[in-house]
Amino acid sequence: MVLEIENITARQILDSRGNPTVEAEIELSDGTTAKASVPSGASTGTYEAVELRDKDKNEFLGKSVHKAIDNINNIIAGNLIGENPANQREIDNTLIEMDGSFNKSILGANSILAISLACARAAAKAYEIPLYRYLGGINSCVLPTPMMNIINGGAHADNKLDFQEFMISPVGAPTFADALRAGSEIFHTLKNILNKNGYSTTVGDEGGFAPDISNPEEAIELIILAIEASGYNLNSIKICLDIAASELYEEGECQDGICSLSKYDLKGLGKKFSSEEMIDYLEKLIKTYPIISIEDGLAEDDELGWKNLNEKLGNTCQLVGDDLFVTNVEKLRNGIQKKLANSILIKPNQIGTLSETLDTILMAQKNGFSTIISHRSGETEDTFIADLAVGVNAGLIKTGSLSRTDRICKYNRLLKIEEELGENAKYMGTKAFNAAS
Repeated sequence: MVLEIENITARQILDSRGNPTVEAEIELSDGTTAKASVPSGASTGTYEAVELRDKDKNEFLGKSVHKAIDNINNIIAGNLIGENPANQREIDNTLIEMDGSFNKSILGANSILAISLACARAAAKAYEIPLYRYLGGINSCVLPTPMMNIINGGAHADNKLDFQEFMISPVGAPTFADALRAGSEIFHTLKNILNKNGYSTTVGDEGGFAPDISNPEEAIELIILAIEASGYNLNSIKICLDIAASELYEEGECQDGICSLSKYDLKGLGKKFSSEEMIDYLEKLIKTYPIISIEDGLAEDDELGWKNLNEKLGNTCQLVGDDLFVTNVEKLRNGIQKKLANSILIKPNQIGTLSETLDTILMAQKNGFSTIISHRSGETEDTFIADLAVGVNAGLIKTGSLSRTDRICKYNRLLKIEEELGENAKYMGTKAFNAAS
């Protein structure tokens, strides 16, 4: 069966924060239709592909995406009508060439990614192949170990916590379904503990609680209380952190030949750390608590710090580059050569096409890095990343807490995939993490 793209349309929809984003819909010659929508981050890396927004303060406070929609309807569509949606790399290369910039700032990464993902979904649907199988082939069978963000801080919450995410990972569960159950039970137990201790139980962007506390250790200890009160132990449930250190970084300034040192400003703790002091603090946390993974422990441009961090802690803890790598093959290649980390966060909208995302995943896996498929803080109901995680056997996923439909829909999709795979489904638990002790 030869498929052709017959029609492409795009529209402005709202993400989980109530901000506009792009949804693209593709119709094929056989009548198949498929849609894809694009998330948006709050804590974004400097080197990410650029999402195009209108910046008209009179509409959605400048965040409307009509330019990106027009680019799809009036530019991209005309160049892709008649193309086979299964020729993913050819389509993605066409989109990249049409844009012509190094960061997809002309057409917008949000318009490009919406088309890229919609093509894959349309082809899978037309061939009647599950999306995860279409993306990864016959060996796609690993259900990702979830890293569930149950306390929010940083740019994701209105509290004094400097660190952005405090996550639990049910590494001891036998199946994904059991892991999801454990996460849900701990989440609800944590709510009861917060209530009992007089903390607010409002939630942040990613569905985790955002209590008004300022000390990361207090947040971790509350989570440990919830784990144990739920009947689990610290061997079966581990803690993961996203520091989002680029948000805390103050680069040193020079004046009259005198230069100040760069610092990490942890306002909640009332401290400023040098790179070395930040590493020492993270080491203390790892030694004190059952922490299995730390994401963006240092800032995106603190390469020397990352090298020192990996040398010191990389054998005992998963060290994840998010802002450091931004799902970019060249950034990752640099990190591999310089031994800056041992894990990478994968966010398709950081790079802008499915093909480039898959290239980055492949490079990471070939070089012994663990791969974590990730949502963004501004999400949609699109479940593409759930299929992507299984398709590439990523082993790990971050898709938020155990509340908010925009997060839960990804978990529910993974439940269905696990059910479909039956006894062939694999859940790796602790083994999915790199350098896990």
